[in-house]
Amino acid sequence: MQRILIIEDEELMRQGLAELLQSSGYEPISLELETNLTPSLESLTEQILQKQPHLILLDINLPGINGEMLLKTLRTKSNTPVIMVTSSSVEMDEVLSMSYGADDYVTKPYNPQVLLLRIAAVLKRAEGSSGPIKYRDLEIDLARGVMKNPTKRILLTKNEMIIIGHLLKHQGEIVTRDALMTDLWNNHEYINDNALTVNISRVRAKMATLGNHDAIETRKGLGYVLL
Repeated sequence: MQRILIIEDEELMRQGLAELLQSSGYEPISLELETNLTPSLESLTEQILQKQPHLILLDINLPGINGEMLLKTLRTKSNTPVIMVTSSSVEMDEVLSMSYGADDYVTKPYNPQVLLLRIAAVLKRAEGSSGPIKYRDLEIDLARGVMKNPTKRILLTKNEMIIIGHLLKHQGEIVTRDALMTDLWNNHEYINDNALTVNISRVRAKMATLGNHDAIETRKGLGYVLL
């Protein structure tokens, strides 16, 4: 049974999450936060690691604690998948969460079934990850959403990670647009034909920034090839 750690200061929300997870076959565990104490980020990180979760649901707005900074500290010691949960819909929160190493992001009030689908997708992605992948002079870590060369490091969005992962798996082969959109849809991230074009352009631009200008070739009417 996969163990999911809930870090949430609102008791009713925490109980609701625990019941949802338990009824879906997960083992929910919680990190109790003392409202009258402000533990250090290092102390909280150690408490998290001791519980050995398979995935963490982390509220951004914790009493006296910045959830994003806690995530940043956790990422120095662990690659455990993290889904950030917040009542804010501010785009900057999402950007910061993903840049600090979040695997996904949901806002309250959330649809329970959507949350479960995202949890399943993140866990599946984590299970399939076998560490950084070498491509030319690049090191691509799909589990952490990072692509780097010896001198520069770039963060990847969730869609970019899925696209690059699919292209790497089929390097040298034609990958159709339909196959890429199916991969993205199976990850419960709706994407249309125009959005795919935009995401491919962003992947190309990031690879070019790292010195790989000709990495992805377009085959007109067919799809793309990672050379």
